Amino acid sequence: MKKKLWLLASILAFVNVVLAQGGYNKLSVRPVHTSDVMYQKTVTRALDLREKQNEPLFSRNREITALLIDGVTNERIKAYENDSLRKQLSIADFSNKMLTPTAAAATSLDTVDSYLEHGPGWRDVVKNMLDERYMARDLYQLEIKENVLFDKQRSQFLYDIQTVTIFIPADHPMNERGIQIPVASFSYKEIVSALFKDNPKAIWYNTQNDQENKNLADAFDLRLFSSYIIKVSNAKDTYLTDIYSDQKTAIMASSWAAQQLMEYEHNLWEF
Repeated sequence: MKKKLWLLASILAFVNVVLAQGGYNKLSVRPVHTSDVMYQKTVTRALDLREKQNEPLFSRNREITALLIDGVTNERIKAYENDSLRKQLSIADFSNKMLTPTAAAATSLDTVDSYLEHGPGWRDVVKNMLDERYMARDLYQLEIKENVLFDKQRSQFLYDIQTVTIFIPADHPMNERGIQIPVASFSYKEIVSALFKDNPKAIWYNTQNDQENKNLADAFDLRLFSSYIIKVSNAKDTYLTDIYSDQKTAIMASSWAAQQLMEYEHNLWEF
């Protein structure tokens, strides 16, 4: 038995080495060898979980953000500072990013000032302030970074999700800064394997038919979400809003970028 387990571990280690060094993208759920990639663009998409089409991802007590938060606190997945996935966040760092401005300010309160302001019960007041955190339903802004590629070996146009990032929304009442603040980024491949698969809480809720609820991994594969493009890979690494300062034009540019990708896929079959 031990020999079989050792052999299996050796095979898995070898596969990981091959994926990392043999021309495969180690962040891909279904990696395609680089020699088979005829075309590729990296696209960043924004998701607002309050949109009607995204409600199935954000059903009560089954929010995708709740799964991600629980996954970090239970050490099932790793949280990173940004979508480069280079700098990992500790659980303490991740927890601090979830603090509301009131709680963050309470961490630096002077004890004398607290006593003068709140009286003998100042400790309870400060403790309650320190416990204030953003909840899963507060975090309704996500970003997905994916590679859009054409696999010439299988003649398929693929959407290969790489990372998912959670943000504190700019319009949230407790966000005093008034700008979108990143909380953490995650490897989508790790999310699928550690959180989505065989998890009864990882549900895309079918609002029309309870019998047709799907696993979140299947929902993302089937593209059952609404999003809009905010960046397509370019030499200056700029977002569409940086290129088009006018908001209306930037929205039109997002739609235009989506149409270009669709048109490219369509024209592939004319050759």
